[in-house]
Amino acid sequence: MKRIFMLAVTFGIAPAAAQTPPDGQFSPAQIGKGAETFAVYCSPCHGERMSSPEFFNLKTFPPDQHSRFVNSVTNGKNAMPPWRGQLKPEDIEALWSYVVAGEKQR
Repeated sequence: MKRIFMLAVTFGIAPAAAQTPPDGQFSPAQIGKGAETFAVYCSPCHGERMSSPEFFNLKTFPPDQHSRFVNSVTNGKNAMPPWRGQLKPEDIEALWSYVVAGEKQR
């Protein structure tokens, strides 16, 4: 367990405790921060509303795959660059809240 924590810290991966809240509800502030981060870093490729014909439609991202999301944002995937070093773990968690709940509340 200690080794996993050290790997998470080393690679800037947020601990599992920061996943979707048990009630499935993120705070409006968390979602708002995620929306702001999304607008700056993600919307150029993924579109203003999380869908683009050229890139992955984030509206379809499975809400039970938090670690996959964190890994993809942190380390990049396919054409997506890694955001490690530019986004803090709390920024990635805010993005997660926006991807999971943000557009549903608009």
